Amino acid sequence: MDAYSRTVVSVAEAVGPHVAAVDMVGPDRNGRVRLGAGSAVVFTEDGYMLTNAHVVAGASAGRATFADGTGTEIEIRGADALSDLAVVRGVSHMQAPARLGDAEGLRVGQLVIAVGNPLGLAGSVTAGVVSGLGRSIPTVLGRTRRVIEDVIQTDAALNPGNSGGALADAHGRVVGINTAVAGAGLGLAVPINATTRRIISALIADGRVRRAYLGLISSPIALNATLASRIGQREGLRVADVIAGSPAEKSGLKPGDLVLTVGQRPVSSAESVQKQLFAEAIGVPLPVTVFRNGAMVDVIAVPVEMTD
Repeated sequence: MDAYSRTVVSVAEAVGPHVAAVDMVGPDRNGRVRLGAGSAVVFTEDGYMLTNAHVVAGASAGRATFADGTGTEIEIRGADALSDLAVVRGVSHMQAPARLGDAEGLRVGQLVIAVGNPLGLAGSVTAGVVSGLGRSIPTVLGRTRRVIEDVIQTDAALNPGNSGGALADAHGRVVGINTAVAGAGLGLAVPINATTRRIISALIADGRVRRAYLGLISSPIALNATLASRIGQREGLRVADVIAGSPAEKSGLKPGDLVLTVGQRPVSSAESVQKQLFAEAIGVPLPVTVFRNGAMVDVIAVPVEMTD
């Protein structure tokens, strides 16, 4: 067996037992009705599992089934639509937890392996590479537009049912939770990093995450040599879109702006902004410096609490 195959097989064997197929149910006039399906990853010894917020949306309970045929009823602990992460907990018959890694160390071109239950096919494995980092994807929940930030882009094949499954590195560490299929040959995953670990802890403790909201859709960009030398910073965030009616729009931020600092701290990724947008930032003036039309522009945004 070649080295590539040995790596994929090793990761599949290490991660697969910790990934469950989940079926979610919700209340109906005639009892309970099946709402949808996805995947979930066991990450604690006492039965907590990670999945996507959109997998559990509208559901009241569910069932998880592992590749070996064992299963458990699951309770929904909490969900955070902004990150598309949710925590559920198995009642019994749990598998051991997977190892969580850190997506901060990922590089474009790096091998990643997706494990999930696409189209109801339990324990399915696909492999690919990291195609891009720091992506942002707009979503819609009811009448509210949201932005899921700092997403991993991969060409590992994903299909309906992969949502909530594991994206693992070559060492079998879960570095992302697969969240969406964006198009042919394009998959997306929520990274496991310092920010998402904070979200996960809040969901376990309180069942929700209080988040401050700006309303920017952005992507990392390298600064040209002249600007980098001038400000002593090599990267920034290019604003692709500004959500209508958001604090970002009200502050005067515009598509095309190059965001250099937020809260007087240099930013180079969506996560570096998100770290400043938890509960303590709600309603507090937040200075933002951008480069626009060859000049530095300072604006003040006042984040609001993210609501449904």
